[in-house]
Order: sequence, then structure tokens, then C-alpha cells
Amino acid sequence: MELDAAFITVVVDNETDTLSSPDPGTPRLPEVAGLLGREDLAHHRAGHDGVEAFGHLCVACHGFSALVTAHAGDASANVLFDVGPYGDVWLANADRLSIDLATIETVFLSHWHWDHSGGFPVVVAAISEARAAAGLAPPVVDVHPDRPDQRGTRLPEGRVVFLPGEPTFADLEAAGGDVVTHAERHPVGGLLAGSGAIERQTGYETGLPGHLTFTGDDVVEDPLIMDERCLSFRVRGRGVTVLSACSHAGVVNACLEAADTHAGAPVDLVLGGFHLAGASVEDRIEPTVRDLDERIGAAVLAPGHCTGWRAKAALAGRFAGGRYAPSAVGVRYVLAPT
Repeated sequence: MELDAAFITVVVDNETDTLSSPDPGTPRLPEVAGLLGREDLAHHRAGHDGVEAFGHLCVACHGFSALVTAHAGDASANVLFDVGPYGDVWLANADRLSIDLATIETVFLSHWHWDHSGGFPVVVAAISEARAAAGLAPPVVDVHPDRPDQRGTRLPEGRVVFLPGEPTFADLEAAGGDVVTHAERHPVGGLLAGSGAIERQTGYETGLPGHLTFTGDDVVEDPLIMDERCLSFRVRGRGVTVLSACSHAGVVNACLEAADTHAGAPVDLVLGGFHLAGASVEDRIEPTVRDLDERIGAAVLAPGHCTGWRAKAALAGRFAGGRYAPSAVGVRYVLAPT
């Protein structure tokens, strides 16, 4: 299905940047642009009219969350992609962004990592309460069935850097969510597509070295993180948008998965974390930059979260000048036919 238009609002990301000018021709609106038209921020002093915007900027933290609003004819969908690590940060940013929680019908989890799932109980409870107050059904909480108890990464010297424990299915249900599990490709919100396991097609995107998954008393080496899923949709006249929150499968592989889901349509916007930060993965920067340009042919790149400054510099060097629109908290992407 082709959409008439889609809007993406970044609710959680590692970076805040409302001052940099957007690359001409890209669909990115900086955070302050969304504040300029708000009447509730009107400010008048000494004969000058304006808005008091900088007291309402979002807070950055290590994690990712984005709200997708999609339109096709008379149909619409509001899908929240991940929730970040802290429920209070998500709620505070959603308030600053004037997000109506009652409109969020689906919460889709990219993968079981706390910086994407930790805020689940608080965020799902708030959305459920808002929807109940509006007389609406509980939000669908779309997760992969292979839920670990906890995850971490073993350092070369042997110690493990643990992420906090994952929320349980019971936690999500207690928060008021309608929990559904999907391990295969499937529709999301009626207008978007969720992937199953992302096929590994490149030779260099080999997962996260040292990654461990803990379930009960068991621990397994788990560099591939096969529960990771991406979200995609196709806007008429633009092509396929790919949301890949961490790209442990490799952002090129995620793009190939999304393009295949949409019958080989060209890739438009690629948004999320490309996970090219850290000594164990930084040798992938050069082939990733090359393949995103030459193999994928992405129209616009919006790297954020775990991409890392080295990779962002390399991506900007290749794509800036009309094709580079980095993610930051509060940024909005307006995707309409060109």
C-alpha cells in the first residue's frame, strides 16, 4: 500500500540540535520549527512579539523513540516505534511536543534492549489511560516473542556491561497494553509493515561482538540479536522509509529487507541508529557508507542514536548537499509526494 503522506516525530534520541540549518531539499524540520507556531508560547516584551521556545526543548538521552503518523485516503495510523529507556523522559518530551497520547493506537518494539524498551511500563500505562479516557480501545503492543530477561556486552578484558532487565509481558499487560507477538513480516497499524528476522545479506554486517543474552539461569553468546525488527512504509512519489532503531542486523541489511517488503521499491528515508560506534564495529563504516549510496541508493539518511560521530562524519561527507538529515530529539520529518 502507498501512503498519501507520513510524519515522523523523534521523541527520544541521544542528541539535541535545534540550531543547525537543515540540508536543503531534505524533509527534516528542526525542533524549534515546531514551536514557532504554538500560540500557547506567545511572548511579548518591549514592543517585540515572538515565542518563548527555548524553555520547551526536549531532553536528549541514550535511546530512541519515534512517532509515525501515516495517511492513506480516509485511513490513518499512529504508531510509536520504541519508547526509549526512561518513561519519565518520554512523557516529558511528548508533552513538550504536544503529542496527544490518546491517538497512539500501536506501540511497536524494534528489539529487546533496555534503551528501546525500558520505558514500556510507564509509557504504555499513560497511553492506555489516555485512550480509556477518550473511550478508545487499549493500545496494541507489538513485540517479538523471544523476550530475554536481560542483556549485556562482554568487554575484551572479561567484565560484562549489563543493560537493566527487560519488562515482562505481564508488565505490559498490567500497564493496559494489548500485547501481540510477531516473529514474521506483518502489517502494523493497517498502513505500515513490520519485519520479522532481518536476513543477513552483506558480508561485513556481522552483529554486535561480545553480546550476551540472559534468560533464567542460561546465558548464550548472541551477537546476531535475531529478534531485531525494522518498520517500513511507502509514500506515493517518494519511495520506502526505513526505521531501524539500532541496526544490529546492519542498516544495509535493514534497507534490503524493507525494499523487498515493498516489492523492490526505491529507498527514500533511512532513520534511526546505524550502530557504527565502538572499536569493534567502526571498520564497517566505509563499506556501509558505500553501500547505502551505491547499493541501496537511499534518497535521504537520518542517522541518530548509536550511529556514532565517526560514522556521522563519514555519512555527511558522502550525503550532505541534499541527502543528509540527521536525527535529533524533537526533529520532525514531513514525507509527502514531491
